[in-house]
Amino acid sequence: MDRTLYTYFRSSASYRVRIALNLKSLSAHHLPIHLTRGGGEQFNAAFKAVNPSRLVPVLMDDGLQISQSLAILEYLEERYPTTTPLLPSGLVERARARQLALIVACDIHPLNNLRVLKYLTGPLAVSEAAKLDWIGHWLGIGLSAMESELTAAGSSEGFCVGDSPTIADCCLIPQLFNARRFNVDLTPYPTMRRIEERCQALKAFQDAHPSAQIDAE
Repeated sequence: MDRTLYTYFRSSASYRVRIALNLKSLSAHHLPIHLTRGGGEQFNAAFKAVNPSRLVPVLMDDGLQISQSLAILEYLEERYPTTTPLLPSGLVERARARQLALIVACDIHPLNNLRVLKYLTGPLAVSEAAKLDWIGHWLGIGLSAMESELTAAGSSEGFCVGDSPTIADCCLIPQLFNARRFNVDLTPYPTMRRIEERCQALKAFQDAHPSAQIDAE
């Protein structure tokens, strides 16, 4: 099987896909795209031909080229249904896992993505302190909502949905890593921290961690 993942060690979207590949025991050649070196390798013509959006991750799987991390996770689930599932078996639980994944991928992550932060400090001339206030504000709103959802669903003794990781956990763990990078206090989120502890005990999550990547700095 010819499988390549265009990735960046600190990209939380790439991190999600690395976790999913590991959970499903699917190997992939990792091709790093450095998002800050030399103005950003994602802006090179060669990578634009791969993904006109100039974002990672991109998965090349046996001739198929697909971007957008949640689309990749859903593809892996459907393409490789006999390996470890990324979605629960029940209809309600599957909807729940998708809902939680999308809270991270659509509500939280985009407002703190690299290109948004660079636009704030570049063309808009926002100070570093104001940028950090922006990050803390939006992460606080999003993580508080996520914590409330997880607590109300009784997720404190398992993973995000049930007793095994799903696409929701694939999204949550990278977002918590990002929060720590920006010195966001996670003390108010005990349910998420307990879920994170269980996830990080699994090799699939350990091997996907940014510090374990070939391009880690």
